[in-house]
Amino acid sequence: MSKQNQDTMLMVGALAGTVGFVAFVALMILGNYAVSPAVFLAALVAIVAGLVLMIGFHRKTDAPVRKLDRAPSVASSAPPRPVAAAVVTTEPVSATAEPSVSADAALATRPSALAAPRDGAADDLKQIKGIGPKLEELCHSLGFYHFDQIAGWSDAEVDWVDENLEGFKGRVSRDAWVEQARLLAAGGETEFSKKVRGSELH
Repeated sequence: MSKQNQDTMLMVGALAGTVGFVAFVALMILGNYAVSPAVFLAALVAIVAGLVLMIGFHRKTDAPVRKLDRAPSVASSAPPRPVAAAVVTTEPVSATAEPSVSADAALATRPSALAAPRDGAADDLKQIKGIGPKLEELCHSLGFYHFDQIAGWSDAEVDWVDENLEGFKGRVSRDAWVEQARLLAAGGETEFSKKVRGSELH
């Protein structure tokens, strides 16, 4: 028997005993009953009072249990709340890419760059057809100063430079920089480089 039930039984017994005692006194004084009949009737009154009290207490304790029993069925009948699906996007990230690098350039390979021209003197990149003064400055800003640098670019590196020449995208492939740079790096000349050198001499 639980502690709560024991307390209930003690309370009911005390109340029933009190009712029985009151009934006994009333029968003895008001009813002029003898002791034996008064005790018998008082005992009956106490038993009836105890039963009534027990029924009352059971109804009070049963009510919350019935509510709890019904609660799960109500909760289970409720429609499930929709759950928003998480959206995950993955994009390649290049640790060496400049802030202006596009997604295609990030997938390509950045060529080796120099912090400054070797021996403090850059090659005249304008001798490569397609490179003017502004584009030469842009190449310098990317760390490209010499013909042999451009001559050694692979296809993936050409793709990277093509994508990162802001305002001049695609010029490396379109004007065949690598082929021209190979001739110039070897000490040769192109028809275009001859014109550039001639104009600079005048």
